[in-house]
Amino acid sequence: MQRSRALTSITIIGGGIFGLSCGWEIARRGAAVRIFEARHLGAGASGGHVGALAPHAPENWNPKKAFQLDSLLMAPGFWAGVEAASGLASGYGRTGRIQPVPDAAGVDRLHDRIVAAARQWPAPLPMRLTDAPATTLLPASPTGLWLEDRLTARMNPRAAIAALAEAIRRQGGEIIEGRHVCPEDTPAGTTLWAAGLAGLATLSDDLGRIMGKGVKGQSALLGHAAPDAPQVFADGLHVVAHSDGTTAIGSTSENQYSHPDVDHQLDQVLARARAICPALADAPVLDRWAGIRPRAQSRAPLLGPWPGRPGHFVANGGFKIGFGMAPKIASVMADLILEGRDGIPDAFRLG
Repeated sequence: MQRSRALTSITIIGGGIFGLSCGWEIARRGAAVRIFEARHLGAGASGGHVGALAPHAPENWNPKKAFQLDSLLMAPGFWAGVEAASGLASGYGRTGRIQPVPDAAGVDRLHDRIVAAARQWPAPLPMRLTDAPATTLLPASPTGLWLEDRLTARMNPRAAIAALAEAIRRQGGEIIEGRHVCPEDTPAGTTLWAAGLAGLATLSDDLGRIMGKGVKGQSALLGHAAPDAPQVFADGLHVVAHSDGTTAIGSTSENQYSHPDVDHQLDQVLARARAICPALADAPVLDRWAGIRPRAQSRAPLLGPWPGRPGHFVANGGFKIGFGMAPKIASVMADLILEGRDGIPDAFRLG
């Protein structure tokens, strides 16, 4: 049974994808929500460009992959609700993905992947090999074959953050930017910590063990319109055409870095992306981004009660799949916080 707004007030620390998606789901269910963000909304890892909502490989199925699949299937309804409540576009669209097949051995290896996808994914969203993908963002393929899937979707991260924030405000929630809150300063009552990299550091200090680290990523936004094109994954890069006439490319994955800003590695990414997709050769660079993504030690999101702090909960460690995981994480965290129902996979727990 859902609790009424008069009975439940939730404080959320962090204005990235986890904090805002959980805030929206909790507010939608009737609780009062107040979100504190130390800088500005999407200031951390959620402020990039790429928004590739791609599934894990379907082989070697496990609870993490099943959780992510549930979230990807929830996404159309989740983002439609956000858009209806906010009046803003989120940039969500299930446009699919293509990947060039580099050699004949790859064709043989992909057979098992296609069979596993047919076993785990819904039948209307298949994975298959094709020799004629319908796209203007076509990467070269030495074999003349591409692996295509219909499950992958795209998201415009900055548009999604803005839509979530507006939906929360229209639901009566409050968002306070430029205010840092530490555990000792939180208001009385229930608190959800979704503070990204800083939150991982605070958790590590409090629990006396390393809970995760930051991994730097860099991406770029190009002025190239291909709004219906499937995204491309090739040579370790994502090329994602957004609905607003831009195309995002990225990203680096830097375990070692000396500063959080854009540097020469993004130039290398740009050069590789233009070589992969010749249609991007003359596309102007509209924006460059760098950020530090929170990766949990377990590589799975960290969800659930904060050990030793009654009434405090954690949603962190989105790393590269935060936007894809957000609908399901918002649902299970709202279930836990508002109704006491615990649907968190064991691999995601803090304990």
